[in-house]
Amino acid sequence: MRGADILVQTLAVAGVRRIFSLSGNQIMPVFDACIDAGIEIVHTRHEAAAVFMADASAQLTGQVGIALVTAAPGFANALGALYTARASESPVLLLSGAAPIAQDGTGAFQELPQAAMAAPVTKLSFRAASAASLASDTARALRTALSGRPGPVHLALPFDVLEAEAPETLPVEMSLRPEPMAASEDDVAAIRAALDTAQRPLVLTGPALNATRAGEVLTRLADAVAAPVVPMESPRGLKDPSLGDFSQALAKADLVIGLGKAVDFTLGFGTVGSEGCRWLVVNADAAEQGRAQRNLGTRLARCIAADPRMIAAALVSSPGGGGRTEWRSEVAELIAARGSASGGAAGKITPAALCAAVQRRIDAAKSPILVCDGGEFGQWAQACLSAPRRLINGPSGAIGGGLCYGIAAKKACPDASVFVLMGDGSVGFHLAELETAAREGTPFVLVIGNDQCWNAEHQIQLRRYGPDRLVGCGLSGARYDQAAVALGGHGEYVTDLADLDAALARAIASEKPACVNVAIEGLPAPAGSGH
Repeated sequence: MRGADILVQTLAVAGVRRIFSLSGNQIMPVFDACIDAGIEIVHTRHEAAAVFMADASAQLTGQVGIALVTAAPGFANALGALYTARASESPVLLLSGAAPIAQDGTGAFQELPQAAMAAPVTKLSFRAASAASLASDTARALRTALSGRPGPVHLALPFDVLEAEAPETLPVEMSLRPEPMAASEDDVAAIRAALDTAQRPLVLTGPALNATRAGEVLTRLADAVAAPVVPMESPRGLKDPSLGDFSQALAKADLVIGLGKAVDFTLGFGTVGSEGCRWLVVNADAAEQGRAQRNLGTRLARCIAADPRMIAAALVSSPGGGGRTEWRSEVAELIAARGSASGGAAGKITPAALCAAVQRRIDAAKSPILVCDGGEFGQWAQACLSAPRRLINGPSGAIGGGLCYGIAAKKACPDASVFVLMGDGSVGFHLAELETAAREGTPFVLVIGNDQCWNAEHQIQLRRYGPDRLVGCGLSGARYDQAAVALGGHGEYVTDLADLDAALARAIASEKPACVNVAIEGLPAPAGSGH
């Protein structure tokens, strides 16, 4: 059995049914092996797109998303998206082709120290050494991606390892399961004791415990601990438009429990909170534990090395006495206080009006999934729109992956109605993936808020340097809707608000990857009721 067959059959045993990939010389044996294993290959137009798709798939399914790219330049193209997966705590396995081991140091075609390059943006990055070890290597990679703080893993696959023959040695089921990282009873008791004495506690969760991934667990947790539970996954942190005036609640809190929430720039490096506020931090990642200790100092009452998801489960299974209804209501009202800043020039479509029209379609849709990219229009979408399942660009702050998320969302949830909102800047990164969507038969609605501008940077220039110092942020009135049609999809171009609802309806009815290109006024995103 070839190494490639051992690799692919191990993935199949683990339940993998789909790989996102862009082809290349060194990974052709893996493509060949996927035929016999019955694993689908979604063939993308860029390596970063494959990783973004694996990221979205992981977030929606809870299983490891698999991306497969070729060596050197193909691998390098994937690194940026791997950084996003790391920040979003998405269990992704990046498989990369690599030059043959037998040619190490000889100047082989596309020879590159790929394992070392991926190490800073992964939980684990290594190179397979032999065909005989590929089953255990793959099992280790899958386990690591899911265990503790979830995140991406990279496994480099030398071409001669993929081609070499070895005995069939598939791992037993137990070797594929994630390794639990439970807290002690003392740690859970300490959290309970802190909650019992607090008047204004807050529970902050990281991306792995957001509403899409944790679902009803967050509601049950809030009831069990009688405290607001607030997921934080935006790069804008306390200025996240979808959190309204939440920063005011944090300033009043006397206890903050971080369940996987990094104490980093998104929390002012731990400087937020009322005087005397105590912090309890739960994180499975040693680096994040150390960061919490450095940033919080004496305010850190306890740092717990455990999987936050297991702590949440333990707290839910032994609920407290309830109460604090006024505090919970106050925090909910502060989060709901999202400024609209919707006033604009006469006759122009505002971002708020565009989002309101899309929300009507989401509310009427069957099993909707909302994807919001980054940038200024992405922040409008994150502030104004809601759906039972939502994917955003995550704490990395990267933009451009939203279209890829939309394809993966439709693949993972074929019965879902997928809505993707992006600005005209971010959509340019992976516009060609509309051809992938058409070829793969994955219909969704892509709504572009087109202000002919890199508006996030434009707003920075306005604030810092003034209107006479604007440079390098302008874009054209490009017809992205026409490009969508040329790539096999459906296109709509809207310049009048009165035409928007009908355009969205036609896009949905097309049952194609549909692009609704909407000319909007470039307004700054809302940031709470006082802005």
